[in-house]
Amino acid sequence: MKNPRYHYLFFFIQLVSIISFPHYTRQIRGEDNNTSAVKVDVGLILDLETDVGKVMNISIFLALEDYHAANRSAIRIVPHLRDSKKDDVEAASAAIYLLKDVHVQAIFGPQMSTQTDFVIDLGNRVKVPIISPATSPSLSVKENPFFIRGALPSSSQTKAISAIVKNYNWREVVIIYEDSPYGTGIVPHLTDALLEFSTLVSYRSVISPSAKDDQILRELYKLNTMQTRVFIVHLQPFLASRIFLKAKEAGMMSRGYAWIITDVLTSLLDLVNPSVIESSMQGVLGVKPYVPRSNELDNFAKRWRKRFRQEYPDMDQVELNVYGLWAYDSITSLAEAVEKVGTTAIPKLRKPDTRENLTDIDALRTSEVGSLLIDSMQNTQLKTGLSGDFRIVDGELQPSPYQIVNIIGKGERSVGFWTEKDGISYKLKMNGKTTKSNNKQLGGIIWPGESTIVPRGWDIPTSGKKLRVGVPVKGGLEQFIKVERDSKTQAVTATGFCADVFKEVIQSLPYAVPYEFIPFPIPDSINLPDYDDLLDKITSKEYDAVVGDVTILASRAEYVDFTLPFSESGISAVVPVRDDDRKNAWIFLKPLKAELWITTGAFFIFIGFVVWVLEHRVNKEFRGPKRKQVGMIFWFSFSTLVFAHRERVTSNLTRFVLIVWVFVVLVLTSSYTASLTSMLTVQQLQPTITDLNDLIKNGEYVGYQEGSFVKDVLKRMKFDSSKFRSYSTLEEYNDALSRRSKNGGVGAIVDELPYLRLFLNKYCRKYIMVGPTYKTAGFGFVRFRTPAFPKGSPLVPDFSRAVLKVVEGEFMNNIIQKWFGNETDCPEQDGMAIASDSLTLDSFKGLFLIAGVSAGSALLLFFFSFLYQNREILATHDSIGKKLSAIAKVFDEERDNCNSKSQKPEANESQAATLFSASEASPEILPDLPLQSPEIRTSDGVEASPAAEGFSTTEPGTPVHATITGTTEERLNPVQEIIQR
Repeated sequence: MKNPRYHYLFFFIQLVSIISFPHYTRQIRGEDNNTSAVKVDVGLILDLETDVGKVMNISIFLALEDYHAANRSAIRIVPHLRDSKKDDVEAASAAIYLLKDVHVQAIFGPQMSTQTDFVIDLGNRVKVPIISPATSPSLSVKENPFFIRGALPSSSQTKAISAIVKNYNWREVVIIYEDSPYGTGIVPHLTDALLEFSTLVSYRSVISPSAKDDQILRELYKLNTMQTRVFIVHLQPFLASRIFLKAKEAGMMSRGYAWIITDVLTSLLDLVNPSVIESSMQGVLGVKPYVPRSNELDNFAKRWRKRFRQEYPDMDQVELNVYGLWAYDSITSLAEAVEKVGTTAIPKLRKPDTRENLTDIDALRTSEVGSLLIDSMQNTQLKTGLSGDFRIVDGELQPSPYQIVNIIGKGERSVGFWTEKDGISYKLKMNGKTTKSNNKQLGGIIWPGESTIVPRGWDIPTSGKKLRVGVPVKGGLEQFIKVERDSKTQAVTATGFCADVFKEVIQSLPYAVPYEFIPFPIPDSINLPDYDDLLDKITSKEYDAVVGDVTILASRAEYVDFTLPFSESGISAVVPVRDDDRKNAWIFLKPLKAELWITTGAFFIFIGFVVWVLEHRVNKEFRGPKRKQVGMIFWFSFSTLVFAHRERVTSNLTRFVLIVWVFVVLVLTSSYTASLTSMLTVQQLQPTITDLNDLIKNGEYVGYQEGSFVKDVLKRMKFDSSKFRSYSTLEEYNDALSRRSKNGGVGAIVDELPYLRLFLNKYCRKYIMVGPTYKTAGFGFVRFRTPAFPKGSPLVPDFSRAVLKVVEGEFMNNIIQKWFGNETDCPEQDGMAIASDSLTLDSFKGLFLIAGVSAGSALLLFFFSFLYQNREILATHDSIGKKLSAIAKVFDEERDNCNSKSQKPEANESQAATLFSASEASPEILPDLPLQSPEIRTSDGVEASPAAEGFSTTEPGTPVHATITGTTEERLNPVQEIIQR
């Protein structure tokens, strides 16, 4: 419901217009101020927002000026102009105002048929002549006694158009018309006129004035799939421009097509953008009322252009057209009718009803002059009409000859004429009659596509014949496509997922596409046809399309067109599931891969060796017999796995190495524990093979679907073609995987995801999908780029749009459920590769690198220091063997850690006194002192630390005081020995 404020605004505008309208009249040239002249008020209702309305406006006022200048009578016609603004209500309001307040004796207008219909009823009510240029045949002159048509009805041209169709023996045409009273009015008359020559209207295309470009293009594509190639266009200039632009885009302005436009568009061709005419309307035929050339017309055209520029200086120049000439002649005829009636009857008007509460319509006065005027105008003729032979008989403008033009370049070229008496002719005499010489044919015509060959008017489109659809016959995987032939009728039917999708897509198309299925066998043999051979049938024009489980590939798209895919894409592999490892006695080894076990063991030995080297000369626990030392290397390093090592280390380098290594051991043990826990507690489906490369390494056989392009993909992946085995059913897939490669089966099935999904849905607990997934474009319908189906034709884009509509709808879910079942009944299968649960060396490379660098660095520092301390041996002139033997003997000797030779007695006494006094002063400190052994002496070497810095690792959680043994007296013995020395 509209806002009430708009009603107030509407009434305010009406009030202002009523007050100001009496002043909106034109001063007529030559009109004197003689008050004795009788003024006749005439209403004008025009759409001044349209170019045609402005053309008629200038013509009408020029007609009044010319008439008054030529006839010095006592009657002066005063025009009252109202703008209907292309609105029916505005036109009705203008008519009521002119009749009620201005008391006009006649009305010219409105232009539009819908506006004129109501105004005619008002004219009949008050007996005021309505002279309208409306062309709709639905406005009947016979049923409306006060209606005079000031233009030719659109139905008058139908015989001229049908004569053109008959001239070229076209048997079928398509009518494209506007969805409005203007457009629909001509259709029944045109259909009847064509039927007189046995020509059928095969299709009626209704275009809404508000239609979008994609809607127009879709309609044109629909027309292009039909057999008819002759189109009759009855549209307003603006809508017609859009139609022809899209027709050019759709390839319908080429050879073999014929286009005919009606008189409105042909007469107003100057209102069409010249670029549209040059690019999209070449070769079009048009009909329009013939206007003979004359000196009077040329002189008037000059005056008209000058006045138009004065009245509308901001507009682009518009040319004078036949509607302006008809308006000029109509007003001239009205002026002559007024002159015949005389001055005595003109002012008289019957008084209106004086009762109260009357509507505006009830308050209208009835004209006593209207009947005289209508009698004078219903049968009249202008001897020198600007539009030619302007004759009105029984209120209807009589048809004049029609001119047939051919649009070439930026304009038109006359190719003939048509008259009701003589039909088509090439030339026309000045009196309007055709000559009798060889004149029954049109002149040379340039047809669309710059062709001089007359179009035959029909072609074999997609809807004119059955679409030959090839379907693969495989004998397996019938859930996707299954082809059967009736033994009696030999009719071929196709069922399955792909066939159902295709049928639904056909139903979703905006036009009918009849089709027939043609089976194509796909056997299992290298030398027999496969899917590529099926597509070759399209290139050879044996098939028009292919429907089935055909995958979109770049190599195939080079010679055929695919629709958008309607299935998921990708290639992957299915392998058997391993047995439940939780029942395996050796499952504790599974958390780590073999290479990680080997690397870890090697590092344990390496770290033990490094610690032994660093501690051998300075730590008594790392000395002794060779067997003991070898055992110590393994024991110490492996005991760090559970943090059970108790041996004391004294070297700072050893401590550094152990800190790093203990951290590595902590990470390894934590990861091992987590992985083993997961294996023992979580139920998992583990594949026998986790990567396709494993198949190549192990020499496994690989299965694929018969006739599939997957075989070529496997070859590109470096698989041995001798290891290929093809299958055609899900049962064969299951049997081959169950027997494995050693027993005549395969190690994996490589196929497209839709097939693998279907297989896993049936055998979900026995097999699993491994990756990676190699992307493809999925399944699509195929069409070849043939001359019958040129690139850009509606089939592929329309099919693709229909595929999207089907895929996005509920139908797709139903069809998947129908053919593949409910996938939720099985454990979810991931389409990507399933990684192994065993930890790999790659995850710990960083840790081992850090541990190796740390241990190696410590080892190098030790050897450099050791060689430096024994440089005297290296400086001798002995052989290398003797030097190495001497170095090895020195390394094997226990290093003397006593510092008595380098320390003065005073320093020893001072140190002992300090320790003794500290023990007396603070007895509680003694338990916190590290344990000192009389056998271990301090050294200032880089590989050993003072005895006070001795380090012994303990089990986690062991209290510090538990590592200190002996009584207080025993701990004071070293101090007493120092004092004695």
